[in-house]
Amino acid sequence: MGSSHQNGGGDGGGGGMMAVDKAADYANYFCTYSFLYHQKEMLSDRVRMDAYHNAVFQNKHHFAGKTVLDVGTGSGILAIWSAQAGARKVYAVEATKMSEHARALVKANNLENVVQVIEGSIEDISLPEKGWFFLVFFLDVIISEWMGYFLLRESMFDSVICARDRWLKPTGVMYPSHARMWMAPIRSGLVDHKKDDFDGAMHDWNGFVEDTKTYYGVDMSVLTKSFAEEQRKYYQQTSLWQNLHPQQVIGTAAVVKEIDCSTASVADIVEVRSNFASTITSDNTRLCGFGGWFDVHFRGSKDDPAQQEVELTTAPSVHDSTHWGQQVFFLHPPIRASEGDNLSLSFTMTRSKENHRLMEVELGCQIKCSSGKLLPPFNKKFYIE
Repeated sequence: MGSSHQNGGGDGGGGGMMAVDKAADYANYFCTYSFLYHQKEMLSDRVRMDAYHNAVFQNKHHFAGKTVLDVGTGSGILAIWSAQAGARKVYAVEATKMSEHARALVKANNLENVVQVIEGSIEDISLPEKGWFFLVFFLDVIISEWMGYFLLRESMFDSVICARDRWLKPTGVMYPSHARMWMAPIRSGLVDHKKDDFDGAMHDWNGFVEDTKTYYGVDMSVLTKSFAEEQRKYYQQTSLWQNLHPQQVIGTAAVVKEIDCSTASVADIVEVRSNFASTITSDNTRLCGFGGWFDVHFRGSKDDPAQQEVELTTAPSVHDSTHWGQQVFFLHPPIRASEGDNLSLSFTMTRSKENHRLMEVELGCQIKCSSGKLLPPFNKKFYIE
């Protein structure tokens, strides 16, 4: 479930994507998902598991007698559930050697006659259905847990799009069917710790420069600016994974991207641009940054709606945290904020040129205080790594 996170190297039916070195992609990304400890972490996420389980078994009409593809099957659990819900045939595609464990699990659950595990990336494999027409659309359902941190990190949705465009019937159903990205202003004491970490790293560097000159006669100070940029990126510009408490959200949340999984192209997600607004709802607080999260929905399709819609959300929660948590973008320094302050924000997220599975974010903000005063606008760059 959500494990093979397939290679996004094809154009996926709408892409303009660069070619991907598959050996490097495997070493940097896929290999992690071939270990059972990582599968166990995801399979232990009750919010995630319950949402997919409910979506399948409360909407058996989408699966009964149908042909299903599980993209990035991992342990095979989504494929197994699809079969248990009555699917006629399930293709479970997995890019790593986890496919061997999936095959064993399918056999142990007596579903070998329904579930066929195929090792390979979606872009490279062929499904063993035959038809007389050149393009054979024969899948009734595509199910996948493709979501990464802040939804799009890992770029796995590319592979789901590729599978959809190759094999899904026009009347077919996507599981999940819709997705949304959210952002909201937050407060967090961790912003101070990250500043202390940066200051500590620079203090250590300055001592190193002094010692190197004193003891070894080489002045390293010409590298101080480059070292500071490197440390600033690591401590202050790299977004963090956190499980935020709802009380840490200090303003209204806004949707920054909506995705219809039935129609979205790679071009729609390779760059995300949004302008949105938020209002501070806490008085006399610190605006320490912004938190990002996502939700996905299982609604079926317009022609074949779900009998029971299911939502999976990764929003800040007191009890129902997920392994995705939230992605946090800190402001250095934090800004004093008051109830009623209005924030006008611009957001751009693109893929890293060095690794298409990682993201770069530019965030612009103009704050109009409740008093009517306009604060100087700012633009910040962040990295989702």
